Amino acid sequence: MIEGSAGSSVSGKLKYGMIGGGQGAFIGDVHRKSINLDGMADIAAGCFSRSYDNTLATGKGLGISEDRLYKTFDEMADAESKRPDKIDFVVIVTPNSTHYEASKAFLNKGINVVCDKPLCFEEAEAKELVDLAKKNNLLFCVTYTYTGFPAVKHAREMIQKGDIGDILFVTGEYPQDWLVTPQEKQGSKQAAWRTDPALAGKSNCVGDIGSHIENMISYVTGLKIKSVCARLDKIMPGRVLDDNASVMVEYTSGAKGLYWSSQIALGNDNGLEFRIFGTKGGIEWRIEDPNYLKVTLLGKAKTILSRGRDELYPRGQSLSRIPSGHPEGYFEAMGNIYKTYAGALIKQKAGQELTGDDLDFPNAENGLDGVKYIGKCVESSQKGAVWVNF
Repeated sequence: MIEGSAGSSVSGKLKYGMIGGGQGAFIGDVHRKSINLDGMADIAAGCFSRSYDNTLATGKGLGISEDRLYKTFDEMADAESKRPDKIDFVVIVTPNSTHYEASKAFLNKGINVVCDKPLCFEEAEAKELVDLAKKNNLLFCVTYTYTGFPAVKHAREMIQKGDIGDILFVTGEYPQDWLVTPQEKQGSKQAAWRTDPALAGKSNCVGDIGSHIENMISYVTGLKIKSVCARLDKIMPGRVLDDNASVMVEYTSGAKGLYWSSQIALGNDNGLEFRIFGTKGGIEWRIEDPNYLKVTLLGKAKTILSRGRDELYPRGQSLSRIPSGHPEGYFEAMGNIYKTYAGALIKQKAGQELTGDDLDFPNAENGLDGVKYIGKCVESSQKGAVWVNF
């Protein structure tokens, strides 16, 4: 196929603000560029750093009026909620330690929230955010970016339609090697906060990348976890949080799973991968080759579906942007999440009913599942790698 998906029809752009993502940060600019892909929202306010000078400099570079650059997220939530032209949603891209308080501040002021994962530290905090969003009729998105790939959407629809039968076994892995040396002691800002319990929480590896496995498998398969048996390793000397994790999983359906995440797997860049095996077929996908989905149906030869060339099921096809052979990657996947989220907000503002496709973005309940998964893995490991029920 040569055609890409139809462009978005925007009736009235949204306005958004950002917490974090100032000069020297990593992920904030990725979010801004991804939001810009479809032209559905403009940035209008921000508290980009604990340093107000950084916030001012970042805001100036983004063309934001100085009266909408704030010293704290509490100040921003309060001031924006009172403006006739207030932001429609806020994007929170700070280290994990401030996700809960920042999200709560904006939800309490009636402002929709997008928050990086993990949602927060504790299950009770996550439940509170879920309840607040529901109570105030707000849309809450948690940016598990990898669910935005068209091939992932197709895999999900295949499973929903029963193409591979009942799921028997699942594997998910996410190996990286960037922490095989003590980067946190060598000036890496990203490594420093991820290995610090005060900023990252009770887990580094599982919290940072292992939670992506949990979310991806849950999204694609619909399986619910019954129990986990986890061993969280601190491979590098001196680390107080895990940098490698092996997790056995049992699902309520009776299916089994095995998850491995690592930041010390030398030779691996960003190897998120899943393999799903059912009674009628199997599916395989890798983030580093995201346009392709390997499918094997019982009694038939293995095939490789190509995004852009082969017709996908409707949801995945609708988010395929460019022709075959032209790689779509991380920006596009995150852009697909924001495209869906912004579209839902626009329809909600217009008083229109939201469909399942409108709400096809990771939500607060998915964030709660991720927080619970992290906590149960830590609990299991601390008890000697025993089975722990969800």
